[in-house]
Amino acid sequence: MFKYFLGSSPKWYKMTMITFLVMNVVLYFGLPMVMDAHAAHSALSWLFIGEFIFTLAMALKCYPLQSGGLLAIQIVVLGLTSAKNAYNEVAQNLEVVLLLVFMVAGIYFMKPLLMFIFSKIFTKVKSKVILSLLFVFLSAILSAFLDALTVTAVLISVAVGFYGVYHKIHSSSIDHDHDGVLDRTQLSGDTLEQFRSFLRSLIMHGIVGTALGGVCTLVGEPQNLLIGERLGWDFVEFFLQMAPITIPVLICGMLTTVVLELTGTFGFGAKLPKIAEEIIISYTDEEDKKRSDREKYGLWVQGVSAILLITGLALHLAPVGMIGLALIIVQTAFMGIIEEHALGHSFEEALPFTGLLVVFFVVVAMIHDQHLFSPIIAWALSQDPASQPGLFYVANGVLSAISDNVFVATVYIGDVQQLFLNGDISREQFEKLAIAINTGTNLPSVATPNGQAAFLFLLTSSLAPLINLSYGKMVKMAFPYTIVLGGVGYIMVKLVLS
Repeated sequence: MFKYFLGSSPKWYKMTMITFLVMNVVLYFGLPMVMDAHAAHSALSWLFIGEFIFTLAMALKCYPLQSGGLLAIQIVVLGLTSAKNAYNEVAQNLEVVLLLVFMVAGIYFMKPLLMFIFSKIFTKVKSKVILSLLFVFLSAILSAFLDALTVTAVLISVAVGFYGVYHKIHSSSIDHDHDGVLDRTQLSGDTLEQFRSFLRSLIMHGIVGTALGGVCTLVGEPQNLLIGERLGWDFVEFFLQMAPITIPVLICGMLTTVVLELTGTFGFGAKLPKIAEEIIISYTDEEDKKRSDREKYGLWVQGVSAILLITGLALHLAPVGMIGLALIIVQTAFMGIIEEHALGHSFEEALPFTGLLVVFFVVVAMIHDQHLFSPIIAWALSQDPASQPGLFYVANGVLSAISDNVFVATVYIGDVQQLFLNGDISREQFEKLAIAINTGTNLPSVATPNGQAAFLFLLTSSLAPLINLSYGKMVKMAFPYTIVLGGVGYIMVKLVLS
């Protein structure tokens, strides 16, 4: 049983998970003997959060769905939340679940077009600094009008496709650049590690860009829409209310990109190896020449689908997941992909993460049922009104980094709205706290992969092991951005809202 439990993960990891599962039961019955029941359940709930974050941190040792899922089952069995409340959390976030299932599958069929476009960008833009800025800026703009998870799915598709090209050349016995040396010899060892580092840094720039753009608009992140609805703000008013804080943060974020690339610190700065660039250019030129009429037609279908996708998302013609399903139908119908097994491959990337997200919602339901954040909210609201926006910003940032920014925003905006409806705070104070909650949940939460769904999606994607992107490496690479985004955001909150 021990041999097959959690498969090929290390023995120490298996022992740790068994220890967690046994210890949780012992503490569930033992803690009420030394403290009151409510305090015992709160302490055990915080322990479960720590254990769940551990399973995310070890994502490259064992996919978190199994180990985190066992903890989630135990949470329900021990009564720290109920299956019904966990289901309600999933129901409230159904749009995110549908987005993952259908939009990621829709992007899968668009991969040839994305590879065609980005291979040209990779090989034509010679400056790594400009390329990095391009990734940050495009990700920010797309996330502001579309959706951070959709943009992340595009980034992952591009990087996996680009790595696939490298791997295809690396494992062949062909000399694409005609220099008399087999390409696989030239692309091994240090060249491969440098290529991985190059892709890793670009993806991290892009993923931070989704946070920079997502905070700015009503549709950028799920909690933005929730906050906008509570305040009665439309798209333009939401942007204008957030702009005094979000625009300086965006500018400083892009300056951080330049500094990181020029200094080569925190895992950034790696350039596309020269020999790899030459071989990839030769390979893509050969691919362009031998592209069949069917493949060219496919690119046109994908191009038209991309325009329809952007139009549908920007105008919010339907929930994102439904637009994703329409994208699958249009592309496969017109490209003649009608076999069930051919459709099945497109869902392989997203469904494990969708399962993990549902497990995550069980943990979120536990946090809600045990009122773990209530003391922090009560303390912040007891402070001087002038200092409340800054305190709310910090509290939301810290809690978002350890749990989930959408959940934190939902809890905080709900409590603050109730205070406003009760007449305890003015409309002006309500707006200030709403801005602090939005920026607090969106900016400092880049510190950890569990803070934002887009980051967690990247960590658990098929790309992460290819480019050696672990939980610790993500935290390290996001650290300078966390300091700048969190710090500048806090300064602007204090200047603008106090």
